[in-house]
Amino acid sequence: MLGIFDFIARSPDGLSLAELANQLESPKSSLLTLLRPLVASGYLVHASGRYSLGNESFVLASNIMSARKFATVVRGVMVELQRRCPETIILAVMDRAAQTVMYTDVLESPQLIRYSVPPGTTRPLYGSSAGQVLLAFQDERWREQFLRKVRLKSLTPRTIASTDALRQRLTEVRDAGVCVSISEAVDGATGVSAPIFGSDGSLLAALLIAGPTDRYGREGQNWSDLVKEFASRASRAVGYPS
Repeated sequence: MLGIFDFIARSPDGLSLAELANQLESPKSSLLTLLRPLVASGYLVHASGRYSLGNESFVLASNIMSARKFATVVRGVMVELQRRCPETIILAVMDRAAQTVMYTDVLESPQLIRYSVPPGTTRPLYGSSAGQVLLAFQDERWREQFLRKVRLKSLTPRTIASTDALRQRLTEVRDAGVCVSISEAVDGATGVSAPIFGSDGSLLAALLIAGPTDRYGREGQNWSDLVKEFASRASRAVGYPS
């Protein structure tokens, strides 16, 4: 399928089925099973016997470029934040379907004792600072549906254990613009997160400082102030009005 897009994108006048089959060294019958749904969904246009890129392909390309720009911009913000706060800095996004938070980018702390987690790690939305931020700033209807259906499981003795307590926490997070989670996901680790918004005001991600709870105990307010400051910087960098 990627080959189809690649060859068609390189051909301003489009390609016929025979030309595509020749380029891809694939039987016409096999190609048709791929081409028909792509045309039906708007990713390709079939006219005058030739296939060319459709509007949905350009929308996809635009989204990919926007995501690349976002990741580049936020990585710079993360690096600067770590200079100010030498803990592990994480960018997290929400997977609505799986109802989890995923850590998409991680800058590990240079300190010997640190919070360590690989990119791609997931956590339940209710069980982490970043997850609670992403949950708090969802639209109310979706958030309430989540709260009615979620089954809370203890990750540590301090994991939030009731939906009433979680609902109260989310209200506090929206009011404060920051979330502190102390030993709720990993015993002995604290996370402090703030939201990153896009140019249209939509929630894009959460910026997270994570480290040992004993260091948070000495520097906690500093973590909260910094993560809010740098999440705001990231939001402005991608077009969110200040």
